[in-house]
Amino acid sequence: MLSDPSHFGQSPLQVLAHELKDHPQRHLIERSLVSLLQVGRHERGRDEWRLISGALADISEALEVFRPRRNTRKITVFGSARTVQSDPSYALAEELASYAVAAGFDVMTGAGGGIMEAANSGAGCEASIGLNVDLPFEQHANRFVSSCDGRLLHFRYFFTRKLFFLRESDALVVMPGGFGTLDELFESLTLIQTGRTPPIPLVLLAPPGNPFWSGWQRDVNQGLAASGLISPEDGDILMEAHSAEEAVAHISRFYRLFHSARLGDNRIELLLNCALQPDQLAALNLQFDDLVDEGVIQASETVDDAGLLRPCLNFHFNRRRIGRLYQLLDSLNWLEVPPEQLLTEPGRRQPSSSAP
Repeated sequence: MLSDPSHFGQSPLQVLAHELKDHPQRHLIERSLVSLLQVGRHERGRDEWRLISGALADISEALEVFRPRRNTRKITVFGSARTVQSDPSYALAEELASYAVAAGFDVMTGAGGGIMEAANSGAGCEASIGLNVDLPFEQHANRFVSSCDGRLLHFRYFFTRKLFFLRESDALVVMPGGFGTLDELFESLTLIQTGRTPPIPLVLLAPPGNPFWSGWQRDVNQGLAASGLISPEDGDILMEAHSAEEAVAHISRFYRLFHSARLGDNRIELLLNCALQPDQLAALNLQFDDLVDEGVIQASETVDDAGLLRPCLNFHFNRRRIGRLYQLLDSLNWLEVPPEQLLTEPGRRQPSSSAP
């Protein structure tokens, strides 16, 4: 710290260099600082530095809020801010959040009104997270998350807010909405389809009898596939639900055997909650040989982000076949597994006994 007498006469950068000398990511920190210095050589305007400073502040504050919540999976709910309480979608969003919390998940929204307000209401303070964006004329945080200590983030920019929606979400549930909701849906689809975001469940939810998503699926998703603009299998990135219970069941099943994924340039590592039997691995190799660019799907072990040794599958992956990867994950999660080896709390990344 700068108040430490041993740092007297040193600049903040010298103090920082001393404190970070043994940091495991020191080389990345140094690269970041070099990038800032390079910008500083050329950019003198206040607007440019307000952008950089504001974006860095958004990132720093968000990391601080999410750090202690890493072990709890989060379901993000997207939907219209204009939905009124008498709309069936409002009650459905409340019910969705309640089911999600019962399964051990946190619920994350944009902290606004309508669907976002309903989801925060259903989740309650202990399981709500709101990612608000500062606007001069609207988007005040709803009362159900604004009163929750440490559960509301105020972002200066939409792009940093979107970054953390995708970075921190373990599942997305998209309910009927307008341009903003569809923008969030299409950006999520794009990042998943291009492999920039690891696979997570993406559920389209509307009340029973509401044709919002069935019409959208027909006109957009199936229409694009029929025109050859997306692969027919890309439709498997999406799941559709007509009840809160069904939506949470889709998400819980996605993490039944599958835990998480690590994407490299030409390889993928699928971390698992328990190991496969040799015959199960052989069946997957036979069924999904078209997904593997080179060699076969191999079983191994790896250390997860919490430092725990975990079984995994790894293979050379055709990154243009993300929809096919979702088909593999679906098959994986339907495999027969001894019940005692499965997580009883799908909303947690680690069993309770190993939680920090």
